Amino acid sequence: MTATVLESMRTTLRGPVIGPQDPDYGRARSIYNAMIDKSPAAIVRCSDAADVMAALGLVREAGAEVAVLGGGHSGPGLGLVEGGVTVDLSPMRWVRVDPEERTAEVGGGSLLSDLDHATHPFGLAVPTGIVSTTGVGGLTLGGGHGHLTRKYGLTVDSLLSADVVLAGGSLVTASESRNPDLFWALRGGGGNFGVVTSFTFRLHPVDTVGVGLTAWPVDATRDVLRWYRDFLPQAPEDLSGFAALMVIPPAPPFPEELHGRKMCVVVWCYTGEPADLESVLAPVNEPGRPAFTFTSPMPYPMLQSMFDDLVPPGLQWYWRGDFFDRIPDEAAEIHQRFGAEIPTDLSIMHLYPIDGAAQRVGRDDTAWGYRDATWSAVFAGVDPDPAKAATIRRWCVDYWEELHPYSMGGSYVNFLGTDESEDRVQATYRDHYDRLAEIKAKYDPANFFRANQNISPAARH
Repeated sequence: MTATVLESMRTTLRGPVIGPQDPDYGRARSIYNAMIDKSPAAIVRCSDAADVMAALGLVREAGAEVAVLGGGHSGPGLGLVEGGVTVDLSPMRWVRVDPEERTAEVGGGSLLSDLDHATHPFGLAVPTGIVSTTGVGGLTLGGGHGHLTRKYGLTVDSLLSADVVLAGGSLVTASESRNPDLFWALRGGGGNFGVVTSFTFRLHPVDTVGVGLTAWPVDATRDVLRWYRDFLPQAPEDLSGFAALMVIPPAPPFPEELHGRKMCVVVWCYTGEPADLESVLAPVNEPGRPAFTFTSPMPYPMLQSMFDDLVPPGLQWYWRGDFFDRIPDEAAEIHQRFGAEIPTDLSIMHLYPIDGAAQRVGRDDTAWGYRDATWSAVFAGVDPDPAKAATIRRWCVDYWEELHPYSMGGSYVNFLGTDESEDRVQATYRDHYDRLAEIKAKYDPANFFRANQNISPAARH
């Protein structure tokens, strides 16, 4: 990137163009995962779709590599590219709700908190993730799962259309009726096909939800997971609960005597009548009485932001993921062993239920390749100290490797780590990969958008 190109960007674009000599550069290249240290030649903060179109044109002319930054939560730091240009969508944080049509248009740089804030006054929501500082764009393009998945499906199951700037610089709309092949690919295919400048979602009735926490000693993990695997898939779809192995934080609502203890926890969300949650959760005593139980009605956005302060930006992260359709006894034993060996206070394992409504979408209706999966697991080593990076990585990799034989072979694309192979990307898409490669060849034949979990364009004959 020459000074001339940078100056062209500054004079052409409305948003600021930040280079290494600018005082804001250090902050501009900071992302959620502090383990990632990449230095782009420029960070272009795009104010609108026109800025994105112009920025991509200048990047192409310069022959530079491009990355797209939304919320910055990508574990491998895919929003930054060494020596290239980061197209930063963070100025494009806006949401427009139509409560009568039950739809929301969302800017490409918006966070989950922006979406929840705008929709909640109408008693509506989109099924998304569980940390409100996550970007809507990256989460959606990977598929998106969280508290509402059993009730309303994946995030992409509520996507109605998307405005996309393609590699050639044109702006198109993708929906069931316009560029339907691109729309299919965007629903789970990651950032391979263009820069999404806005999304339109269908909204669902969600207001105050019942929130529950149940915690058992870590040495009860085997029994808890054996109960959980049988209980939750048969429970009403109003109830969701993700299982976690974690160190109890020194924060409410956990009592002081549990702070710092390694435990098996289930975080519950109930979209039925909140007052009914306690009766719905009556079976939690079956694997043994929990050491701690908490239930409360809560506005949905409050649940969505519950974990934000525990995992702020700037920590060291290393993660991997896998899909599972079952939790055999042998896998429960492995979970218990690695739960007892959690290396740092913030390292975790989460097991997200992705059955219910998500499984009723046809397996070929979207790019998401695992409609038959029941759980999506993430194994994450987390700590503020860079000196512990190797330790948290080793725990995560060892844990993943021991459980992988019991998995379905692939992972939620947003849970793929920094050093995983092309085979893992292909396993994530299963037999959808060839179709995705064909669509990639149509919309991005030169693989301009390759700073992602990349799908190589199919060869043209």
